[in-house]
Amino acid sequence: MHGPTLVNWLLALLTATAGVYCLTRLRHSPCASGPGHTGRRLARESDAAEALMGLGMAAMAVTGATVPAAVWAGLFGAPAAAFLFAALHAPTGRAHRLHHAVGALAMTYMALAMTASPGGHHHAATLGTPPLTGALLLYFGGYALWAGARLLRTPAGTLALGTTGLPQACRLAMGIGMFAMLLTM
Repeated sequence: MHGPTLVNWLLALLTATAGVYCLTRLRHSPCASGPGHTGRRLARESDAAEALMGLGMAAMAVTGATVPAAVWAGLFGAPAAAFLFAALHAPTGRAHRLHHAVGALAMTYMALAMTASPGGHHHAATLGTPPLTGALLLYFGGYALWAGARLLRTPAGTLALGTTGLPQACRLAMGIGMFAMLLTM
């Protein structure tokens, strides 16, 4: 992304930290079989999707248009298609999967728009489609507000323990990161 260098690096640090945390949760989560496996499977899907998004946002914030569009499209387009397919065919976790599909599609859109601009620099008239960018800004801005409101309702002490608050704080950071990346378009 082409904002101020300090902002790019702070965004990369925030989203990379969230991505690594999600990878850690994925590594330590129980296997998705046995009683109640649907909830554990959705949690593992969420951790995997959020790890990909966090680390992908960090990479995109730092590398920008130096990575070919085909790499970004493959990295985020395939999970977007998988989440859309799963949301259409599995009623459990449909909203959850649609959210991850929107996130992956937004990353694909930003990458393609960024690499399509001449020299990879942002110019308002040439980067992205303003109505689509605006719709994504509304979505992720609303998501960040919703995630922040949920975080405020967590019991005291759970943020430090990581039982409830830390995953919600991670989701809030990811929503803010996505909003910031869209805003720099």
